[in-house]
Amino acid sequence: MYLCSISTINHNSMLIRIHPDNPSERLLRLAVDCLRQGGVIIYPTDTVYAIGCDIHQSKAVQRVAQIKNIKPENANFSLICHDLSHISDLTKPFSTSIYKAMKKGLPGPFTFILNANNNVPKLFQSRKKTVGIRIPDNKISRELVRLLGNPMISTSVYDDDEIIQYTTDPELIHENYQQHVDIVIDGGNGGNQASTVIDCTGDELVVVREGKGRLEEIL
Repeated sequence: MYLCSISTINHNSMLIRIHPDNPSERLLRLAVDCLRQGGVIIYPTDTVYAIGCDIHQSKAVQRVAQIKNIKPENANFSLICHDLSHISDLTKPFSTSIYKAMKKGLPGPFTFILNANNNVPKLFQSRKKTVGIRIPDNKISRELVRLLGNPMISTSVYDDDEIIQYTTDPELIHENYQQHVDIVIDGGNGGNQASTVIDCTGDELVVVREGKGRLEEIL
């Protein structure tokens, strides 16, 4: 397992506590340095906790896919962006109505599926040549991306429990994933409802997965 050049015990990951409303830039930079070195982290969003890495670190993307037990080319990972200005760098042009819906819904609990352009690494693109875009209403995740200077990938942390779909306790997440990731960021208890996924690749907005966000809020 790749480890960032930070002190760890028994090659387990670090658990870093960061205040959700007033995140420490020093601690954020510690996580960003890890991402730049090809590390994999778990971090909070405005919905559930997510596993992520720098989109440009292909070995890290492969590690995340391995953790999820899927092939990278079959993965439906989303990209976390800091704001809407990042999005046109990654996607093909889309309609004004889609832009308006995104502006209404972001930052927020939505994932927008858009047609990817060639700036999205091939390893990351799905076979459909689409990409899921997220701008969470969460200071920690957005500041990580801002300091990193480019998007990072996002895939939900699921729970092994048959009833509870997502693990909400960051200490329990650390206990379960400490052998697989380099850093777990404790930003307080996470939610147990994922983002609403909206397909924007056709003429109309189509809800692919109903989650925390409501389509009528952005129309």
